[in-house]
Amino acid sequence: MTSKRGRLTIPSESGYLEETKRLIELWGADGIRDSDGTKLDDEIKQLAEKVYTTYFVARNHNDFINQHRDEIQQMFLLSERVMATSDTCQIDIMTGFLSEQIEPNHDDPPNTYWEVVDRTTGELLDSASWTYDETKQQVNVTGVTPYHEYTVSFLAYVIWDPTQMYNHITNDWGDVPHDIPFDVRKKHSKQYMADFLKDWLTQNDQTDIVRFTTFFYHFTLFFNDARKEKFVDWFGYGMTVSVQALSDFEKVYGYRLRAEDFVDEGYYNSTFRVPSKRYLDYMTFIQKFVSQEARTLVDLVHDSGKEAMMFLGDNWIGTEPYGEYFSTIGLDAVVGSVGNGTTLRMISEIPSVRYTEGRFLPYFFPDVFREGNDPTVEAQENWLTARRAIMRKPVDRIGYGGYLSLANQFPDFVEYIRKVADEFREIYATIAHIEPYTSVTVGIVNAWGKLRSWQTHMVAHALWYQQTYSYLGVLEALSGQKVKVVFLSFDDVREGRLAEVDVLINAGDAGTSFSGGTHWLDAELIAKINQWVIEGGGLIGIGEPSAVSCNGRYFQLASLLGVDKELGFSLSTDKYFVQPADRHFLTENMTRYDFGEGQKNIYAIDGDTTILHYENGTVNLAVKEIGAGRSVYISGLPYCAENADLLLRSIHFAAHKEAMLKQWYSDDVNVEVHYYPKAGKSAVINNSSEERTATVFDGAGVPCRLTLAGGEIVWRESYDI
Repeated sequence: MTSKRGRLTIPSESGYLEETKRLIELWGADGIRDSDGTKLDDEIKQLAEKVYTTYFVARNHNDFINQHRDEIQQMFLLSERVMATSDTCQIDIMTGFLSEQIEPNHDDPPNTYWEVVDRTTGELLDSASWTYDETKQQVNVTGVTPYHEYTVSFLAYVIWDPTQMYNHITNDWGDVPHDIPFDVRKKHSKQYMADFLKDWLTQNDQTDIVRFTTFFYHFTLFFNDARKEKFVDWFGYGMTVSVQALSDFEKVYGYRLRAEDFVDEGYYNSTFRVPSKRYLDYMTFIQKFVSQEARTLVDLVHDSGKEAMMFLGDNWIGTEPYGEYFSTIGLDAVVGSVGNGTTLRMISEIPSVRYTEGRFLPYFFPDVFREGNDPTVEAQENWLTARRAIMRKPVDRIGYGGYLSLANQFPDFVEYIRKVADEFREIYATIAHIEPYTSVTVGIVNAWGKLRSWQTHMVAHALWYQQTYSYLGVLEALSGQKVKVVFLSFDDVREGRLAEVDVLINAGDAGTSFSGGTHWLDAELIAKINQWVIEGGGLIGIGEPSAVSCNGRYFQLASLLGVDKELGFSLSTDKYFVQPADRHFLTENMTRYDFGEGQKNIYAIDGDTTILHYENGTVNLAVKEIGAGRSVYISGLPYCAENADLLLRSIHFAAHKEAMLKQWYSDDVNVEVHYYPKAGKSAVINNSSEERTATVFDGAGVPCRLTLAGGEIVWRESYDI
């Protein structure tokens, strides 16, 4: 029997003692936490084994920062484009920005750090050709070319923390003061940061775990003048910039960064951009600084006898859990928001910490916990989606956040969370620290490699754009499947790391960091992959893999994939190969096809390509054998049970391991089988909320018919199936 208590953290709030006590007993919670905007009473703190207290390093300290406003955090912003109609033009730099959040930097000389660019030609204008009017917040440019467009890249102070702003708007906090973030790179801020924490640790003696939310720099997020998000990149380093940071960088790397290195033509170096060497250098520079300064705070926490936990969100930039310097911070734990299986694995796989914790959804906020809505629906979807990944690599704890008083108003939700907590404890007690069976090793190659493990194509916390859900489905499928996943950069491939994997996946839109963009102009890279596949490797391309127009090809690996994309240049060349095959290993279990956004004008390049799905003049699914190797092309793969099975079959086909598919496998795409050799157990898991009857196969491929209730897990001794 597993314990009915432990491994669960719940929120509470002041004046809610008795109900908190009841829910602690019902759910078996051993940890209590506060949330942004709540405080814990001392009596409540005595109810749990572990008390978490949220700690904001660089915000919620307005008394300090208002005395040192030159140390407010900054970023580079790009003005709206203005078309000149004469040889002069005026650019109002704050047009479209929210003055409650953004304030132009008037402390450092604009002509030294700001840039005016002719966006029609890309030419940087000499700083002598423009002046800035502080009163009007306007740049006046002379000597311009009529009917060209111009922009100003300018430094601005961030005078309202983006997360507090979001919570302020969402929860209608009214006249609550706006938190102003300060920059710990600055002299006074750095000293204040350490001194305040020392005092805080003394005053919060009942706190067991200091939950840093997070450290210093927020991901890039700024709003428009209607209080709507204007730009958000959960991976963006835009809010780490300051004149001192630029100066310190130049001393280390020997060259000076420009505004354009951050604004990046208006794309703000989003995670979808192929990163330049200059930007990668800057990211490394920030990661090293953040890790060093964070270690100072963590040491203070440890010296006080408390644990140090980092929330993977808000001000997480520079910590990079899969980066080179993360281990030097010395954290005890990381907690993050779990939106799906991909984010679960992103958290549970983090190295160099003693334990990980997942904050599950829904957040106990009024946008979900309101009259007429049933939060149990979201909770069930969240749990069943994430549970697939837990079966492969569990987090060590689960938890929830928000206002407990709101959640307690929904009895069905309260009862469902009790079941979730008990089921998690049972899973963890059975498989924690046990390697599950894997049949194939899969490598995912993109411009980020290991640094973005389990993070491709996401916006934040499992959110995605319409244009990328066809690719995020790849990670979501893999998060709960019997394969080992390795994240590779293009440099890793160049250095010979293809030998570590059976199958290589390249997925994404052309030009993005995930497809690879200009990396595919490297003939040596292409030759290495060609050789590896022809000598027996497996390749899966999804969307626009290896796409860059060059030398008569769009997909630079078209010879391996068997398909290319028509750009209009080869319309005069007939394309005869359109007939799909009647049957194939990949499609044996398919009842419906969903290629998401898909692609248009994909065609088979020769008769050696086996087309498996052809519709509206485009190939959506195809395979090819070349030399001793195999490839699979899929036009898009949004997550659903059928597509997860299609990907699993594609992986086994590409790896020449079709026979291994029906080992620890189910013929129902909604049911999966996980095997834990050292535990001598297997788990048959129903990922749907409906009853399912499936034929499941053991390690020898012997079938057995099982019926599972909605969401049920059946544990069996390994020899029983």
